[in-house]
Amino acid sequence: MVNIAVIGTGYWGKNLVRNFAELGALHTICDTDEGRLKAMDYPQVNKVMSFTEVLKNKEINAVVISTPAEGHYQLALEALLAGKDVFCEKPLALTVKEGVELTTLAQENKRILMVGHLLEYHPAILKLKELVDKGELGKINYIYSSRLNLGKIRREENILWSFAPHDISIILLLLNERPQKVSAHGGNYLHSQIADITVTNLSFKSGVKVHIFVSWLHPYKEQKLIVVGDKKMAVFDDVAKEDKLLLYPHKIDWIDRVPVPRKEDAEKVDFEIKEPLREECLHFLHCVSSRQTPRTNGNNGVRVLQVLSASQSSLEQGGIPVSIEEVQAQKYFAHSTAIIDTPCEIGEGTKIWHYSHIMAGATIGKNCNLGQNVVVGPDVVIGNGVKIQNNVSVYTGVILEDDVFCGPSMVFTNVFTPRSHISRKNEYRQTLVKKGATIGANTTIVCGVTIGSYAFIGAGAVVTKDIPPHALVIGNPAKQVGWMCQCGEKLHFIEETTQCARCGDKYTEKKGEDNSLTLLLKEN
Repeated sequence: MVNIAVIGTGYWGKNLVRNFAELGALHTICDTDEGRLKAMDYPQVNKVMSFTEVLKNKEINAVVISTPAEGHYQLALEALLAGKDVFCEKPLALTVKEGVELTTLAQENKRILMVGHLLEYHPAILKLKELVDKGELGKINYIYSSRLNLGKIRREENILWSFAPHDISIILLLLNERPQKVSAHGGNYLHSQIADITVTNLSFKSGVKVHIFVSWLHPYKEQKLIVVGDKKMAVFDDVAKEDKLLLYPHKIDWIDRVPVPRKEDAEKVDFEIKEPLREECLHFLHCVSSRQTPRTNGNNGVRVLQVLSASQSSLEQGGIPVSIEEVQAQKYFAHSTAIIDTPCEIGEGTKIWHYSHIMAGATIGKNCNLGQNVVVGPDVVIGNGVKIQNNVSVYTGVILEDDVFCGPSMVFTNVFTPRSHISRKNEYRQTLVKKGATIGANTTIVCGVTIGSYAFIGAGAVVTKDIPPHALVIGNPAKQVGWMCQCGEKLHFIEETTQCARCGDKYTEKKGEDNSLTLLLKEN
């Protein structure tokens, strides 16, 4: 049995409460407004004012977030970290970066993350999608969408972010492609910084043009989607009590090389009448039970956020076209509290977590993971697959090759004889950590040394000189006490040759003319 907690019981939240209660899944209602909470007439359901209380309740499998948009990210983040599945009303967040973070977190923790793009569950839209896919409308040329009303006026986001997510989500569903260019114009009438009306234009590679008109300063309610194909035209009118979906088989005849329209009567399209919100809630419950990926999952939410962000960027620049590629160009993830100075290079798949700071000129490779409170200085070079744990500062002069591991709170230096009252920036000494080396927690690396590939520095060691490849060193000052395999297992020698107990690699220990020892990996 799935137990749901609905967070927020305002304008839309009360509808979610009703549906999950009717479906027998409502366990808890949470709202910080005591009066509104008491007004919820569900005597068999828990009512709490503390979101923390919801997260601590092990009987609750999933949370449904229906609060103002500015709180979506933080509430969803805390719920995912607490091991809950999440259904978050649109928009998923107010930035693409936050949306990507939530999506990544849900995937890593194997949690369900679903976004409330309600119209993707509307039977009329699903029928329209079916008609488009079957070619009933022919080649799609143009889509016009309008979502107009007098209110509900918001102050945490503008009309674009409040109304347009619905239209964007179904347009992306119908076309199954992302726009190349976006431009948006708007008007601010009730508040100087918040747009009350916007018109957004989308251009697609297939040649389709889209116009989205949204307003909360309109004399009557209108919610229409018009899809124009070269065979037929479709009109979805969500306000209409009957005939919500119509097809118009209009034709364009060319007479004397002049286009002449030939109008035909509308054709009513039948579909099964179901409440879209109930269908959406049922889908979420099914996904929680079956662990199936929702139709409107986090990736779906991020795609909508990308279009919204590009539209907002265009709006702020007076309507100039903005490329979606510019919004998608950031292939790495950075937490909202991280600071990324420019210019710097950060590779695809890299993750930068809470309160970290990447300074201008730094180069970070692909698929790295930088924990909380990590500082990467100017001109630092970090390879691919590097893991830097919490509270590590990588100063100018440090080079980390591929697959290096830096344990929590370990320390690099870059000046050999520092004084606070004497600038010695011209005396930085280079520290090179070669491929695959591991540096343990609370270790200090005195600048100017080279740590060999796959060396292993024990926790708390103080490194003052070069470390050979594969060497195991501990202590202050660090001294070699053995050898480490490439896989991280300690090697045990009885004779000159040994085999790793974990991976089976064979090594030979050799003594040089200066009596120093080296380790050679043999082919198996």
